[in-house]
Amino acid sequence: MTEPVGLRARKKARTRDAIADVAITMFLARGFDQVAVSDIAAAAEVSKPTLFRYFAAKEDLVLHRFADHSGEAARVVRDRGPGVAPVVALHRHFQAGLDRFEPVTGLNDHPEVVAFHRLVFGTPSLAGRLTRYQLDDEAVLAAALGSGIAARLRAAQVIAVHRVLARANWQRIADGRTARDVHPEAVADADQAFAQLRDGIGDS
Repeated sequence: MTEPVGLRARKKARTRDAIADVAITMFLARGFDQVAVSDIAAAAEVSKPTLFRYFAAKEDLVLHRFADHSGEAARVVRDRGPGVAPVVALHRHFQAGLDRFEPVTGLNDHPEVVAFHRLVFGTPSLAGRLTRYQLDDEAVLAAALGSGIAARLRAAQVIAVHRVLARANWQRIADGRTARDVHPEAVADADQAFAQLRDGIGDS
């Protein structure tokens, strides 16, 4: 009998997550460049071709966690309520992420999250791949904001704000502070950043 589509999708997701969990554990223990894809496949008990069916590149074994947020800013803009300006909707969404201490905002002090971010920001190939993810997000957000150079410039500014805020939050935590201690500063930074966006690009 053929498995139901939903069951197959769940099994694929579990396999994908299991492979990535093994890979990240190995990267954190030994360093990204010191772990071969063949070692990950062996530890995860899958073939190398199977691994690459789930992850197109070695870097994606780490960055799939960021990929889970792919297109998020564009969705926030598209789903905003009537009369709500894009920048306001994006600000509220980021603020909600800070309040939930979401790792993507950089405001999360769980040791594994801090180590994960240190791995990403400290590995040139991962940082470079992350930039590619952000450029993809920028293009999707630009389409949601409108058309032409104005929309592209607005999207680039929004993605840059997200990146700078998240990196600043993570750095404070990496320096030894707790997420709850950093939270008021993170909120103030976000308020300032989005106010500058609103003043600079307008509310349309």
